[in-house]
Amino acid sequence: MRPRGILRLCHVLVLVLCVSASEDFDWTKNDRSSFYYGTFPTGFSWGVGSSAYQTEGAWNIDGKGMSIWDQFSHKKGKIHLNDTGDASCEGYYKFKDDIALMKDMKLNHYRFSISWPRILPNGLKSDYINEKGIKYYDELISMLLENKITPIVTLYHWDLPQNLEERYGGWQNSSMVNYFNDFANLCFERFGNRVKYWITFNNPWSIAVEGYETGEHAPGLKLKGTGAYKAAHNLIKAHAKVWHTYDTQWRSKQKGLVGISLSGDWGEPVDISNQRDIEAAERYIQFYMGWFATPIFNGDYPQVMKDYVGTKSAQQGLGTSRLPVFSPQEKSYIKGTCDFLGIGHFTTRYITQKNYPSGRGNSYFIDRDLAELVDPRWPDPGSEWLYSVPWGFRRLLNFVKTQYGNPMIYVTENGVSEKMRCTELCDDWRMLYFKDYINEMLKAIKDGVNVKGYTAWSLLDKFEWDEGYSERFGLYYVDFRSKNKPRYPKASVQYYKRIISSNGFPNQREVESWKRKATETCSSSNQLLAADPLISHMEMVTEIVVPTVCTLCILLSAVFLMFLLRGRF
Repeated sequence: MRPRGILRLCHVLVLVLCVSASEDFDWTKNDRSSFYYGTFPTGFSWGVGSSAYQTEGAWNIDGKGMSIWDQFSHKKGKIHLNDTGDASCEGYYKFKDDIALMKDMKLNHYRFSISWPRILPNGLKSDYINEKGIKYYDELISMLLENKITPIVTLYHWDLPQNLEERYGGWQNSSMVNYFNDFANLCFERFGNRVKYWITFNNPWSIAVEGYETGEHAPGLKLKGTGAYKAAHNLIKAHAKVWHTYDTQWRSKQKGLVGISLSGDWGEPVDISNQRDIEAAERYIQFYMGWFATPIFNGDYPQVMKDYVGTKSAQQGLGTSRLPVFSPQEKSYIKGTCDFLGIGHFTTRYITQKNYPSGRGNSYFIDRDLAELVDPRWPDPGSEWLYSVPWGFRRLLNFVKTQYGNPMIYVTENGVSEKMRCTELCDDWRMLYFKDYINEMLKAIKDGVNVKGYTAWSLLDKFEWDEGYSERFGLYYVDFRSKNKPRYPKASVQYYKRIISSNGFPNQREVESWKRKATETCSSSNQLLAADPLISHMEMVTEIVVPTVCTLCILLSAVFLMFLLRGRF
């Protein structure tokens, strides 16, 4: 998921625009047409997603090692309200309950990540393998399959073992390529007989930019103008090595697929008649998704990235570009290392040309020479960076089709948050978001885009990185105040279930009834949740007050008995 930080750094402006339906990129040939009623291809896969650090909790239980997010979130001031993922949703203990929720929704797949330090506490296979961690994921995978839910497993969703950050500098060090390959190879060995869909990295853009450029995410380094490019270089090489390891050692036996999940917002030119804005919009996408996709599909960084970073570096008096270079051997090794492409998409920006002088210093954001703008009419119910702009989704999918040879695509993240003080299980905005974004995906399939599955983000409310628990993306509300972390279905659960059972949008009359029926279900859930403070209070009384009172009674009885004995003797 793409966090809020980019807005602060990228000078996002507010723009009121009236763009007509004919103003499309020539290379997408899409239009902002009305709602399309129809169904998805037979065999289309519907699922939900999560990640280890955001949901598992049990941060130091059963031999798990420290991750960079454990370390980062424990530092005061790094996370909203100093929240941590120490307990989160307690998914480590409640995964059977969560699978029951998935089964009730009749999901086809569940996307989750394996915590590297839960398997290898120090990050190194040569040091120690934590069999208790292996056992947890063994049971999770087996139970998913027993319930006819396909596991889609992410190997890295941002929780690098802290030991590797401290000893080697994390993704700034090329040694991570081999260490990550060792971890992935262990996962293939232990789980690959049952897991057929592997994702190497989730959103490497965030790993690189927010971990090593802005410092908003773990490990919190601010290596402006160099750190993100260096980290991305090593991430791309690590992805390629893991793909080759699977291809040579495991594919013939396990018959699985290895891909990567890239996040990408759509960039629409402010002025469709202005060539500089058109070029800026494409540059925005190339510096975001293309940064990783172009090497993986074509063998090297986008030419526009090489040109712009190279020019800025020269203007700053540097002898070489701050963007690293792949050798000819590395280019051929990296090219084609993608059996399927995962796409995480949430929102859209308007883009315009903006020249930044070289004197502004080194920065990934300055290198792009563009400004991001938003239309204030776009709905924004939750995260400050997330506006609902459904038509951008279809454009992005068609861009991927055109740029990368129409690869097999799984949508690995798509959803919307809410940010409110009071609880609201009747999440009308989320139902509308899913309806419109999923419909744009259906239109893209009609355009010929090779989309095979969709993952709603996310199953549960969870720890939202630097925002802590202040934002909620879940289909299920999690009461983090309660020790047991109970789950309550939002109306969007029923709405998504109906999309799944219909495999799309069969007709207008039926689709229009879904929201009404889904909203009817959330009133009873609201009543349950309203009683939760009382339940939490009773838990406190049971767990704290009652034992304390009993102890005091025992002490008083003992004192009284002593006085009686003294009086007798």
